Amino acid sequence: MILETSRLILRSLQREDIEALAELMANRDFMRFSLGPYTHEQTQSVLQKFLSWDQAGLPSQFAVISRKRDKLIGYCGFLHWHLDGADEVEIGYRLHPDYWNRGLASEAAQAVRDHAFRDLNLRRVISLIHPDNVPSRRVAEKNGMKIERETVFRGFPTQVFAITREAWLAKRDVG
Repeated sequence: MILETSRLILRSLQREDIEALAELMANRDFMRFSLGPYTHEQTQSVLQKFLSWDQAGLPSQFAVISRKRDKLIGYCGFLHWHLDGADEVEIGYRLHPDYWNRGLASEAAQAVRDHAFRDLNLRRVISLIHPDNVPSRRVAEKNGMKIERETVFRGFPTQVFAITREAWLAKRDVG
């Protein structure tokens, strides 16, 4: 599966992405608001999880490729969680800090959201955001998401942003 925007190509992650992904996940800023920088082995486990979702036919993460540089600059796509008693599908995103504040995360997240509702017919998607992560909150809001509640996720205070397929369709009908 490949999603394209004006500045990005989002393609399925591949085993060959391990070195680029390990470099990203070792970056403290890239992993801010997470569990900290990852080792190569930890990154390999994460990549394997993403690949296993893909192989099982579940929506997964996409490699985010800059068209301008033809380079993997992050990932954006789907994560699967059991949260507060419910199974949820999250749109998660991370970009290398050199690509922050350019609207690229919003561009990627919107392509993934549209894919979720248009192609996968998901009922709803969420984004889990640390309260101090203002840039990520802006991405979720630009993605049409509204804050639904606060919870604790992986030991951290977390805001749950959500959008339903119905809200997405209504916004498309108006716009």
